[in-house]
Amino acid sequence: MIKPPDLKKGDSIYICTPAKAIDKELVLVAKKQIEERGYKVIISKNCYGKNNYFSGSDEERSADLQFGIDHEEVKAIFCARGGYGSVRILDSLNWANMLREPKWLVGYSDITVFHQRLNKLGIQSIHGIMPFNFGSNSNQALTSLFSALENTNYTISAKLNESNCHGQANGMLIGGNLSIVYSLLGTNDSYLFEDKILFIEDISEHYYQLDRILFTLKKAGVFEAIKGLVIGGMTDIQDTEVPFGMSIEEIVLQHFKFRKIPLGFDFPVGHISDNQALIVGANVQLTVDEKGSQLSYIN
Repeated sequence: MIKPPDLKKGDSIYICTPAKAIDKELVLVAKKQIEERGYKVIISKNCYGKNNYFSGSDEERSADLQFGIDHEEVKAIFCARGGYGSVRILDSLNWANMLREPKWLVGYSDITVFHQRLNKLGIQSIHGIMPFNFGSNSNQALTSLFSALENTNYTISAKLNESNCHGQANGMLIGGNLSIVYSLLGTNDSYLFEDKILFIEDISEHYYQLDRILFTLKKAGVFEAIKGLVIGGMTDIQDTEVPFGMSIEEIVLQHFKFRKIPLGFDFPVGHISDNQALIVGANVQLTVDEKGSQLSYIN
């Protein structure tokens, strides 16, 4: 996998909105914080735009992201927020200049679409907080993002969950929003799961929907292929009028009765305040023991 160059003070960071529209004030809060860390900020043409649900038409949003991909001075692209819309522009983008001069792409949620395309192209990217969250996420979430961008060594740990499955495994880290990973199964942008460490998170789904998604992953051979599983925030998961009757842990664990791999719940990643950065495509070691679970980067 190609790792984009580490960011240095004075480098330019580009903010664009490839999916749902965003309030200008949220972007300005992020811009200020980024500049305080010693970086220049370039705002995309349609960053503050609004076209019904989206920040612009498909053509406008695609052109904005393409500008960041092609711009020689841009060293990292921060997607302003998720929502929905990334898949609508995915196939209109030309990634040739990203391959020639790799740069970091940052985001989560719907931005998982781009993480999957970049992973297939062999380029690492960062699953981390976006300008939408800069004013509300934890200090550690923001610190971990810039640690990843600047190549400062760090590990991510999660507290003990009694449902964890102990063990240790090494592999390439892939993942992101579970619904997006599920939506791209069977396409040319689907992750290749063999021998990988998979992390997942989601928001505002029903328990039965998560159950259906995980059964689909099982039937697609994902759980037979991966070497470890990290479960991040499952935020605002809803029940039905007649209770579904299973917890998140039970919905996951039913698929690992006969295949024991390291499995850690409650990881600080996803639609949560402490959404710490993960480098998609990096080689990691997942350790799950009586103390909790930990992801560390390895060469």
